[in-house]
Amino acid sequence: MGKLLIGDVELENNIILAPMAGVTDLPFRLLCSRQGAGLVCMEMISAKAVLYKNKNTESLLEIHPDEGPVSLQLFGSDPQIVSDIARQIEERPFSILDINMGCPMPKIVNNGEGSALMKNPKLAGEIVSAVVKVIKKPVTVKIRSGFDKEHINAVEMAKVIEDAGASAIAVHARTKEQLYAGEADWEIIAKVKDVVSIPVIGNGDVACGESAAKMLKQTNCDAVMIGRASRGNPWIFSQIRAYLEEGVVLPNPTKEERKEMMLEHARLQLECKGEYTGIREMRKHVSWYTAGMPHSAKLRQEINSMENFASLEELIKKI
Repeated sequence: MGKLLIGDVELENNIILAPMAGVTDLPFRLLCSRQGAGLVCMEMISAKAVLYKNKNTESLLEIHPDEGPVSLQLFGSDPQIVSDIARQIEERPFSILDINMGCPMPKIVNNGEGSALMKNPKLAGEIVSAVVKVIKKPVTVKIRSGFDKEHINAVEMAKVIEDAGASAIAVHARTKEQLYAGEADWEIIAKVKDVVSIPVIGNGDVACGESAAKMLKQTNCDAVMIGRASRGNPWIFSQIRAYLEEGVVLPNPTKEERKEMMLEHARLQLECKGEYTGIREMRKHVSWYTAGMPHSAKLRQEINSMENFASLEELIKKI
């Protein structure tokens, strides 16, 4: 495991927090950074929403000075709009600009954005090229293996994206049709790695140090990206680092450590979003932190009625 260079940005290590809508907000990224993630990715942001000065988008664009290097992810399908917005936001304190070509959500895909771009490599290349021309920061792209199993075209997409000037490419080894189900097919990451010379970031089914090491070895990719396995589990970054650097399997966090982390996470949420929104957003996180704990079904009911920080503290005491 070593440092990783993306364009002119040097990452301390090659373990990356994936962008996840509704999950990788500022408080969560901060916790993952503290646990040793080499790069943290923001929730995807609509280029059109920035263009039309959407109020909610401004809070999505916030970055904390203590986060490690941050990747800001835009989505859109109009090269002109995406590149205009990229230029407009470039002075914000992110290190890398990522373009989303992998989101499988129907409202994004039906708009011709996200993984719909897997069906149009020519347009994908035009978007990357337009952005690379107008900003100095490195541009990366996140894709899937293909739109569906009949159209596995990550290799073709990767070549187009590299030719258009991208500095790295992340491959989620599932099709759009698979969403997040079924097994990720790492073979496709290896094939992409074979044809491009820019760094390739592998994504899909990395849930511990062992699976991270396995992906790096099997696919020869340059970095691993952790998505759903990090929910309720920011420790995954220190665990993977320990495994890759020293071959050590760190113990899972104790109940006390989990409780501590939940409170810290909630404090950050409230600081960022105020009590009303912060506590409501904590509900899903607390469900993830407590998954698999005794009586977690009963806990879940209580979690969903939390209204303020005091009720969260009470709940956590009982765990």
